[in-house]
Amino acid sequence: MLWEEVLSGLANFTTGQALMMLIGGVLIYLAINKGMEPVLLLPIGLGIILANIPLSGVHDEGDGIFWLLKEAGLRTELFPLLIFIGIGAMIDFGALLERPLTVLLGAAAQFGIFGTMLLALALGFPLNEAASIGIIGSADGPTSIYVASILAPDLLGPVAVAAYSYMALVPIIQPPIMKLLTTNAERKIRMSTGARSVSKTTKILFPLAAIVVTGLLAPKATPLIGMLMFGNLMRESGVVPRLAGTAENEMVNIVTILLGITVGSTMTATTFLRQDTILIFVMGILAFSIGTAAGVVFGKVMCHLSGRRVNPLIGAAGISAFPMSARVVQKVGLQADPHNHLLMHAVGANTAGQVASAVAGGALLTLVLGVL
Repeated sequence: MLWEEVLSGLANFTTGQALMMLIGGVLIYLAINKGMEPVLLLPIGLGIILANIPLSGVHDEGDGIFWLLKEAGLRTELFPLLIFIGIGAMIDFGALLERPLTVLLGAAAQFGIFGTMLLALALGFPLNEAASIGIIGSADGPTSIYVASILAPDLLGPVAVAAYSYMALVPIIQPPIMKLLTTNAERKIRMSTGARSVSKTTKILFPLAAIVVTGLLAPKATPLIGMLMFGNLMRESGVVPRLAGTAENEMVNIVTILLGITVGSTMTATTFLRQDTILIFVMGILAFSIGTAAGVVFGKVMCHLSGRRVNPLIGAAGISAFPMSARVVQKVGLQADPHNHLLMHAVGANTAGQVASAVAGGALLTLVLGVL
């Protein structure tokens, strides 16, 4: 019987499955040897390998491990929402509240989502798939997974892998765009370090206000914003330190493991090796690039209107790749002026981008579900 199973497994092993295993191995290599988003690329890579072993039963309806995880965590949108609680518990919105104008940079950087969605529509993708591809430009893995799992479950694998892969490549993708769109003199602009103090009461009221305002303006964004701000409220209230600590540590770690390996399991040879997948990856990097460029261009507008008191580089942090994008802004700024410190200004734009990406995801869901 064992020998028959071996022969059956080998007989059903296809070239496509071998290629997918190779892709999974590449992701694991990038995670271990290059340190590129290892907490996600490592489980995603292993999930790809496991999912492409023939006759393994991992996808069997009813009792296959990956079938159960997809039903429980992805189709219910549970995993990305739990991740958002952990993210909220990690984020300090103080930099945003100290510099409220940076919210405009977070909003501007979401242009990559809608610009790429229009391009996908022009290329012939249906509206639900075009929106799922565009959301890659949010630079927000959980939001990308949440939107794609509702609008286009068949594209969940490539959308998620593209989103997290490009998040890992932020230090490579963003600097050339930032330097192309700004002058050396603009990159040297020093911003005032003085900022208004933010009271504890303000930090507590902010997540509550964000939930109500966002819920009324973009109801479909309520689950994302609600979970994000729930985590933040636990952090800022100071009365549930154990819950906040669990949310940003144990819970988010466990869910990240399950999310990563489940997303990887969706990337089987039959669903991934298609021409559309290549287009998704190409448009994904375009979405990232457009979002970065839109943020920097709007930063230049703010620079001009403020009398050169705003360094346009901080606009690049308007995408939701927190905190990597803010660190990239700091690095590029220091290259122009070793004594220029833009980090806190960039963090304000970066946290604004985190909120804006969730709102944009809800807006897409409202738009698309209203049309379909």
